[in-house]
Amino acid sequence: MKVVILDGYTVTQQDLSWKELEKALETAGAELITYDRTSAEETAARCHDAEAVLTNKVMMTADIIAALPHLRYIGVLATGYNVVDIEAARRRGIIVTNIPAYSTASVAQLVFAHLLNVTNSVAHYADENPYRWPLSPDFLWMDTPLTELAGKTFGIYGLGNIGTAVARIAQAFGMKVIAVTSQQQEALPMGIEKVTWETALREADVLSLHCPLTPETRAMINTATLAMMKPTAILINTGRGPLISEQDVAHALHDNRLAAYCADVLSTEPPAADNPLLSAPRCYLTPHIAWATHEARERLIATATANLKAFIDGQPVNVVNG
Repeated sequence: MKVVILDGYTVTQQDLSWKELEKALETAGAELITYDRTSAEETAARCHDAEAVLTNKVMMTADIIAALPHLRYIGVLATGYNVVDIEAARRRGIIVTNIPAYSTASVAQLVFAHLLNVTNSVAHYADENPYRWPLSPDFLWMDTPLTELAGKTFGIYGLGNIGTAVARIAQAFGMKVIAVTSQQQEALPMGIEKVTWETALREADVLSLHCPLTPETRAMINTATLAMMKPTAILINTGRGPLISEQDVAHALHDNRLAAYCADVLSTEPPAADNPLLSAPRCYLTPHIAWATHEARERLIATATANLKAFIDGQPVNVVNG
């Protein structure tokens, strides 16, 4: 059995390895070939005789799948599996698995790193203080408004693992939590109020997106929905870049119709030089790192290894196209 990892570097970086997976495959008599990165043009050739392929962001399209007659398993090295044409895999009887919930705590943590950066300007003051504080006539020096989170309303769209973790942290800050979710009110954790999308838009002081990208959620933040939000609201997106219209959000920031936009994801990654958010005021972007703590990547590798071992043993787990 030949197993190919198409883009292993994003997971291992400089501090982790695929050693445990290699050991497991050696025991099973399988061969592992690892590539740091793979372009779309290289994918079919590198996988041509593979029975199992692991991918983080390299696309496994219907054409690619059709060109791989030996393929029986695709392991997505992420929770979201939109990089795989699921229907094409299902038609071929190819098992597709993902890595659920490995980054929940890490993503929730970054949500509040972004939020606290906006409300408390920590990076700004840390950078400016060596030059400005010594010159202050007072014991303090400040040139930005500072905002207390307690008592503010935190809106969440999507109350899965990450959304629920974010809700708990918001409650710990003393915030009122409202959520747009398919769950019934009685099933929600204590203190979370189920509301409509329109209510969340109107009432949220902070609105955080934690839903999958679907035709219904694509560009869910646009000129119309932004008009319903408070101009003092902070919008946070650690889900998927296309959940928002980047041009519309950029316009809202330029026109002071949105206090801040914080995101760890963009529609195209890395971003094009002309992405309107790169030059928008009060726009705080991190380069898709929410999932990438050392601890989360360790869990990802461990689960990817367990997923593949379970498939080899004939008892696949975390199957997304069953």
